[in-house]
Amino acid sequence: MPVYHATIATSEDYLERLEKHRQVHLERILGLRAQGLVVGSGPAPDGRMAEVFYRVRQPSDVTRLIEEDPYYVAGAWTTYTLRVFTEFIEPLELPPLVTDGSRCATLVEGVAPQADKARLALIGLRGGRLGFGGFFEGGATLALLTTADAAEALGWLAETGFWEKGSLTARSFLYVL
Repeated sequence: MPVYHATIATSEDYLERLEKHRQVHLERILGLRAQGLVVGSGPAPDGRMAEVFYRVRQPSDVTRLIEEDPYYVAGAWTTYTLRVFTEFIEPLELPPLVTDGSRCATLVEGVAPQADKARLALIGLRGGRLGFGGFFEGGATLALLTTADAAEALGWLAETGFWEKGSLTARSFLYVL
C-alpha cells in the first residue's frame, strides 16, 4: 500500500482548540497506527503545522482519515496537502507515543538524481539515524532523521554526495509517534 505524506496547517488558536480534543485524537491516531494506517506523526515545535504519514490505498482514504480526525472536526487543523511516496523505506520499529515534546527529530528534504544510490544511503541510516523516509516523483526525497540538530541531519545526507548540492533543507519535528 502506498504511503502518503500529509502536511496539515493549523488554526491561529490551535493550542486552545487541541486541548479539549487531544485525548480522543491521540487514541484515534494510535488506533490507526495499530491498524497499519499511520506510520508516524507529529507537529512542528511552534504548532503551525502537523505532519502525518498515512499508509492507505488511495488519496480519498487519506482525505477521509484527516477530515474525520477530532482536530480537523474541531477546526484545530484547517487545510492540508498530500504527496504520495513512489518508494518508502519503512521504520525498523515503531516508537512509543511521546507527547511531552521531548523526542525532537528533523525532517530533511532534497533532490536525489541517483535514486538508487540515495536509497542505499537511506537504508544505511536505518537503525539509529533514519526513522523512515522515501522518494516522490522526480527524485524529491523526505527523510525523518532522529536528531534534533538540523546541521547534523543535513550532514548525514550531504556527506553521501547523492543529493543535489544546495537542495537539502531541514525543519524541526516533534516525533510524537
